[in-house]
This record gives sequence, C-alpha cells and structure tokens, in this order.
Amino acid sequence: MTFQDAYDALLTRWDVPVEQIELTDEFGTTHVNACGPADGPPVVLLPGHGATSSVWFTVAPQLAEQYRVYAIDLIVDAGRSTNTGRTPKTPDDLHIWLSGALAGLGIDRAAFCGHSYGAWIALTYAIAHPERVDRLALLDPTDCYLGLRLPYILRALPGLLRPSQARSISFLRWETQGLPVDPQVLELAGLAAEQPSTPFVRTKRPTDDRLRAIAPLVFVAGRSKSQDPARLTRRVTTLSPAAAVVQLETATHHSLPSLHAEEVVAGLLTAWAHELPTE
Repeated sequence: MTFQDAYDALLTRWDVPVEQIELTDEFGTTHVNACGPADGPPVVLLPGHGATSSVWFTVAPQLAEQYRVYAIDLIVDAGRSTNTGRTPKTPDDLHIWLSGALAGLGIDRAAFCGHSYGAWIALTYAIAHPERVDRLALLDPTDCYLGLRLPYILRALPGLLRPSQARSISFLRWETQGLPVDPQVLELAGLAAEQPSTPFVRTKRPTDDRLRAIAPLVFVAGRSKSQDPARLTRRVTTLSPAAAVVQLETATHHSLPSLHAEEVVAGLLTAWAHELPTE
C-alpha cells in the first residue's frame, strides 16, 4: 500500500462527508480535511508529528455533529500539505503559516485542539495570537510544560536519523505498550516516516510567564513514555490554575487521539459547552 492509499483509507473511516480543501500561500499548499455544518463554530485540529490530519478519524466525526471541523496537515510534516515556497524555520514562521490558513478558510477565531507537536504549535500560536484562539485544548502536549524524557528521546533517535517504516512502527509499538492501536494508524505512520517532507521547526518551550497567561484544557496520558504524567499535571496546575486537566489513565502518548476518542470528545464538549461564536 502507498502512503496516499493509507491516508485515504483512514479518511474513508470518518463516516461523514469530508471536504478536502487546498489553500495556496507563500509557503506552498496547505491541505485541510473539513467536515460538519458549514455554519457551525470552527474547530481546528492539529496532529502530532508523523500522524497527518487523517488520524482524527475517531474524533472529528463526533465533533462534526456540533462544529465545523478543520483538520490541517502540517506544512512541515508528512501529509498532503506541500512546502513548495518559503520554508518555515522558526515558530513565528509557523504562526504566519497558520494565520494564512485561517484566512484562507475565512476564519477569524477558532477553537484549537492539538496533539503532541500539534499541541505545541497550537499553544505557541495561542500565546502569540490570543485574538485568533477562542478555546485551546492540548492532548498530551510535548515541549510545552515539560521536556521529553531521555529514554523516549534515545528510543526515537534511530527512527529520526534513519527513518523507515519498520523503525517507526517498532517505536510506536514500544510506546503504546500493547494497547490495541489501529493497524491502519500504524501503517500510515510507518509510511509517513519514509515520505519526503520539510524538516519540522525545532520546538522552543514557552517561558513560565507566558504559560501563566493562558488557561487551556489539557489531557494527560497516564501511561505516556514521552514525559512524566504526574509532573506534567503539577506543572499545568501550578502555572495555569484556571486550566482544566483531564486524566486519561490508560492512554499513552501515541495511543492518542484515535484510541481514546470517547474520553477526548467528552472532555472537549464539556469544556466547550457554552456557545462558541460562529463565523
């Protein structure tokens, strides 16, 4: 199976009509998978590194019952977004790219939900452009409140230095610790590792003062090998007392988001129960 075939295979499992949107700007072409009522409050979903936006197949259809959902392929990662123009090299570049995508979609403000690297992009964007972010949810955010654990980095390093399908799948199986991760998710992640893409922008953790200024909804994976769940919870509640924390006791970092959709969607809908503005 090719990467594009694997991507399409997950898209068919969204079980709702999906509009595939192509936006062109100075960075190239940004691919967006959109679903839900056209006049619904907008929600932007940003995936983790190597996952692509199709990985939201268990989450997006449930959110689409109430919201207009825009799942975006990152311009600096595998997926259907292509960096054929200016190369993003800094967080500011990524923020310019994301603002351009919102403009292309006709969105002034939106709720954001990101996982892992996508959570870091969403968080830093919310800090830099609070006027564009109506709500913020972070799924096991990395390099936001904590750095990555050394054993996680060392285990991931071979796949980063010499990417391959086998290394990617082996790493994900190691981190998910026997959980029944969907075989199509593993296959797509493995194929994504071998796709040419623009190097992702190196993360830079926000300062404590910047973190104190926001109050996101944070989902903590209780069995994550990427960072210490208890320390992450303490950091969030200490720096952002107004933040809401949802503990996902059985989740690992890479079993999110697809394997825990019911808990994630329930947490989002509870936190976002009051009316969001429509565009």
